[in-house]
Amino acid sequence: MSNPKLKRVLVGVGGGIAAYKVCELVSTLFKSGVEVRVILTDSAQKFVTPLTLATLSRHPAYTDNDFWQATHSRPLHIELGEWADVIVIAPLTANTLAKLAYGMADNLLTNTVLASTCPVLLAPAMNTDMWEQLTVQRNWQQLLLDSRYHGMSTASGLLACDRVGAGRLAEPPEILAYIQSLLHTQGKRDLAGKRVLISAGGTREHFDPVRFIGNPSTGKMGLALAQAALHRGASVTMVNCPASWDVPLGVQAISVLSADQMQQAMLEYFPNADLIVMSAAVADVKPKDYSTEKLPKRSLPQVLPLEPVPDIIAQLGQHKQPHQLLIGFAAQTGDIVTPAMEKLQSKKLDAIVANPIDQPDSGFGSDQNQAIVLDKQGRQLEITPCSKLEMAHQLFDFVITDN
Repeated sequence: MSNPKLKRVLVGVGGGIAAYKVCELVSTLFKSGVEVRVILTDSAQKFVTPLTLATLSRHPAYTDNDFWQATHSRPLHIELGEWADVIVIAPLTANTLAKLAYGMADNLLTNTVLASTCPVLLAPAMNTDMWEQLTVQRNWQQLLLDSRYHGMSTASGLLACDRVGAGRLAEPPEILAYIQSLLHTQGKRDLAGKRVLISAGGTREHFDPVRFIGNPSTGKMGLALAQAALHRGASVTMVNCPASWDVPLGVQAISVLSADQMQQAMLEYFPNADLIVMSAAVADVKPKDYSTEKLPKRSLPQVLPLEPVPDIIAQLGQHKQPHQLLIGFAAQTGDIVTPAMEKLQSKKLDAIVANPIDQPDSGFGSDQNQAIVLDKQGRQLEITPCSKLEMAHQLFDFVITDN
């Protein structure tokens, strides 16, 4: 039925206007090398056609008409349930939610879910009043008591009914990231009950309102770390500098600009954190003087006096408690191991990620990364080029072991 070497994702589409977004999700999954199968409920076909999803997935899309026809050597719901590595239901409607919560199976999608054992990702979407109904929330919470089910938060905004509020379907890139996490972890939640604090992006040290000393960091690595930790069950707080991406649903975000602001935020949230990952590219120096008004070009100083900024990670290392894990990043050129090892020891870190910024598809601004991870026990992990989300998961796999 399929290539066993490929990752296999079954997408169940519920009946809601948000079903149109699933087209992008299915297309992106296929382009990323994932084998995709799609099941549409009867209601879903009123919003998007099986032909559309069959074309995007390069495989016939299944409906209840297929379920009730004896055209397969084995029951279709059994075959699909055993085939899938991950099942994602998007949009999850109130109707399908209620069926799953009570173990009901009256169509191909619900029968397939009950005939499977893989992780199931739920991405609900509905009108705000529907989503906030006591019965719907009760079904939602009841279903999530089953460790197989992984629930995505709904987004808030303008809905198709012109209501502004909660109930929007998570955007396809966010659903895709969660799917990729589940394919890596197979649904394990080894960070459940843990509080993870992550810094992300590059600080900016202004010498007037429009000019600053900065660096090329985009915060994509911090974003991937936040997503990976969230998907593994953690409560995540992210202290992030200006970025072009949206904060993942379910992550508490603290926006900062300068190293001083990042220091203040990190020290505030540090005492309650179990795992701290300092992935932000923090400036080493800042302008000594600041002008509250934009300096005319003719008034720009020929020499810019500088002064050091706080060494945030060293401060965290000094105050770290025995139960806390503190992980740093070292973006380097040339020899990446030696300076990382020195930083690991001098900053009192539990582990450090040494990543080269002079290699193709690696470092600042890239969607991919590579690294050598060192820990205080002397262990090393080489992470070959991969997506930043995959690197985040490999890092967590490494540091969680024996801790």
